Amino acid sequence: MISTPLIELTIHSREADIGSLKVHRLLPWRERRMVGPFIFLDHMGPASFSGGQGMDVLPHPHIGLSTVTYLFEGDVVHRDTLGSTQHIKPGDINLMTAARGIAHSERTGPETKAHPHRIHGLQSWVALPKEQEEQAPEFNHYAQENIPEVRERGVILKVAAGEAYGVKSPVKTYSPLFYVDAFLDAGSTLEIPPAYAERALYLIEGTLRIGGQSISAPVFPVFSPGKVVIEAVTPAHVILLGGDPLPEPRYIWWNFVSSSKDRIEQAKEDWKAQKFGKIPGDEKEFVPLPEIQKSGNKV
Repeated sequence: MISTPLIELTIHSREADIGSLKVHRLLPWRERRMVGPFIFLDHMGPASFSGGQGMDVLPHPHIGLSTVTYLFEGDVVHRDTLGSTQHIKPGDINLMTAARGIAHSERTGPETKAHPHRIHGLQSWVALPKEQEEQAPEFNHYAQENIPEVRERGVILKVAAGEAYGVKSPVKTYSPLFYVDAFLDAGSTLEIPPAYAERALYLIEGTLRIGGQSISAPVFPVFSPGKVVIEAVTPAHVILLGGDPLPEPRYIWWNFVSSSKDRIEQAKEDWKAQKFGKIPGDEKEFVPLPEIQKSGNKV
């Protein structure tokens, strides 16, 4: 009997520029466009800014997804066309469900920007089920003290979204998924949640052993079905994520995600016509539609 490798695919990030900050992009990837409903994952930083500088992601639109912002260091101010203004602190979960359409900006707050500072975190996009793609947009913020934590045998687990390790996060989700921030002492072991069809991890710091294979940060292995146990060779910081795949294919173009190519074309026209509305407190700037991209990239 031939055993199946535990790691189906190993993804190494590529650098992307989001204006004032370079990020490490992990999803989508040419060989693996999604993991469960997760369709996009950026690792921001760690980056240092001098006084007067900071992250300035100008107003831009989304449809068909939820954005999940999670910081390890720093301070980001979120604003959107619903009128939301929210300071995001390390350990918080910032969840913006774009659905039929929303625009937002993400900037370093003026008090933080006045002094030297650092930023480090993740932003992921979760594609919505077809029946939620055209619902009204929503914004929800969850402070870090409300994110459940599990401690067991040299492992600290923060269940940021979904359900795993016997606890359920209060963060609103629309399909079965898990998103866990894990810290492992050297020599500790942890099983990847087995209840989901698609699973991956992002190794931020440290070295792991998986099925006899050693991997070192930064790397994003996607797992085969079956039991997967990771062992920390050194102290390690890991993000675990995945879920059940959506039944229909998804298309992605720029910041738009949809089960319909026509819907993406409509979103492009709506942004050009400025039909997404204005962001209170951030009305003067915006990111123009990138005309050079081809539409209808299937995910």
